[in-house]
Amino acid sequence: MENKVFLMFVFYSTLLIMKMYLLAIITGQIRLRKKAFANPEDAIRHGGVEFYREDSDVERYRRAHRNDMENIFPFLFLGAIYSLMDPNPSIARIHFLVFFIGRLVHTAAYVLVLKAPTRSVAYSLAQLPCFSMAFQVLYSVASYW
Repeated sequence: MENKVFLMFVFYSTLLIMKMYLLAIITGQIRLRKKAFANPEDAIRHGGVEFYREDSDVERYRRAHRNDMENIFPFLFLGAIYSLMDPNPSIARIHFLVFFIGRLVHTAAYVLVLKAPTRSVAYSLAQLPCFSMAFQVLYSVASYW
């Protein structure tokens, strides 16, 4: 692998995917601890059908995880294409790092119930490099027409 930008992208993308896995594992652990199961068969296995219910803490982690999927998956596409366009490595690193930090802060703000507007600022900050990469990809592709 000689494309340094792509290697940086792979590094930050892998960290983001690991963060998503960690969030999923924590969600499962909270389900077990609070006995709040999404499926009746799981509830019965762990104590009874009455544990087939929602829990506010579990739902908060699920919303954080869903928000990750809504934002990290597009980043994976945009970042991969952007990496192949031979961008300036320093600028690319800033794009990837800003997105990564924004998503970390967003998740922390979500699950730790940090004071507003921490979560929305982190979300907005993480969107900036995505829009930048998207515009650069579109500009590059359109220049071939």
